[in-house]
Amino acid sequence: MKIAATQIDVTVGEIEKNIITHIKAIKEAVKEKVDLITFPEMSITGYCREEGRRVAFERKDNRLNSLRKLSKENNIIIVVGAPILLDDMLFIGSFILKPKGDEEIYTKQYLHSGEEMYYKSSFLYNPKVTITKEQLSFAICADIDNEEHPKQAKVDKSTVYVPSIFFSKEGIDNGCSSLKRYSEKYMLPILMSNFCGEHWGVKAGGKSAFWNEKGKKIVALDSEKEGLIIVEKDSINWKVKSIMF
Repeated sequence: MKIAATQIDVTVGEIEKNIITHIKAIKEAVKEKVDLITFPEMSITGYCREEGRRVAFERKDNRLNSLRKLSKENNIIIVVGAPILLDDMLFIGSFILKPKGDEEIYTKQYLHSGEEMYYKSSFLYNPKVTITKEQLSFAICADIDNEEHPKQAKVDKSTVYVPSIFFSKEGIDNGCSSLKRYSEKYMLPILMSNFCGEHWGVKAGGKSAFWNEKGKKIVALDSEKEGLIIVEKDSINWKVKSIMF
């Protein structure tokens, strides 16, 4: 199994431009023969609250067709974030695009203070992805502030935890400390994807990283640059690689 986390800089509402940024990262992952690539919270739209309903995506949204095509042609699972409308309720979610077209949606379970004014939370949309013998569980941002979330991933027998976040420069070190603790406590490898650049008037913290099941940080990006972390499970060992754009 080989999976990747992307650290990118996007602009709120500039969806076509943001998708081009995604395609660039995906093509790099394809060169590395990656099975799955994940992006930060609301990666397609940029992080937003007031604008969420205006830029929201629906199931089978045609704006994702170029990414679906890449998934199918290159046999790669692509996990991208956006505000998602489900039964006229707005969620912060991730589209899990699969090569055979059987895509799924994960919705954020725990909201940051203030997000509840614009978004709903839900525990109903919580798919897992299996690659070879590994089961992946997903998370979005504030999910990782609640230890019940990674604990449940372990209860569900997931073997890798994959958070897509938007943590600020001031908050990212605390976020990383939590992820390190979870990985060690639950013997759960964690691959985290965060933004760099400025979003929603806040400087993003970057530092996308991978921790092994012993809580050891094996690889991390810096706080400023776009890039890709690639981790590969070979028998019982992890091989890691980082690529800067």
